[in-house]
Amino acid sequence: MMLQTRKQVLFFYKPGFVPATESLKSVLRNKTATKEGRCMNTASDILNDKKNHNICCVTPQQTVSEAVKLMAEHRIGAILVKEGENFIGIFSERDFVRNSADEAFHPVKAKVADYMSAPLYWAPHDATLSTLQEMFLGLYIRHLPIQKEGRYIGVVSIGDVIRAELLEKDRQIKDLKRVASWKYYENWGWDRKLK
Repeated sequence: MMLQTRKQVLFFYKPGFVPATESLKSVLRNKTATKEGRCMNTASDILNDKKNHNICCVTPQQTVSEAVKLMAEHRIGAILVKEGENFIGIFSERDFVRNSADEAFHPVKAKVADYMSAPLYWAPHDATLSTLQEMFLGLYIRHLPIQKEGRYIGVVSIGDVIRAELLEKDRQIKDLKRVASWKYYENWGWDRKLK
């Protein structure tokens, strides 16, 4: 049973109540579930939940205009820059907007290499949601390539992580509703003033 006062949240059991311990444990664990009920804890889980997580890339010699067209075609906010077998940077909507105010910037002629963000930051496939959040906030970026066994397997955006967090909150609320009952505490001191 969960009782929420204005100051604190208490967990307790009423007499004769047999708790659904597995449900309660899942509420207390930091797991994020998709609409289908699968949990999303890591960057790999987020990528697996995305419809298409194939990596889209351009070469440093391609024009900004070509990169933007490819981004629009794939409905993505950033594109990796690949030279030979190595990823060397990322070109994002932010890079485009930041440079578009410059009078010397001509997307049809400008090379991606001159306007991309580098070095390329990446996260391991088993990075947790909180680790990804820390990276987005601390590095002031919105897209992170995900690496597994030395190769890139996809790109996670800050929006993907926010979505995963919202699904987590929704799952927690549903789990709490399953385990907690408020029927005995309808009028329990809610009108009391706090000291």
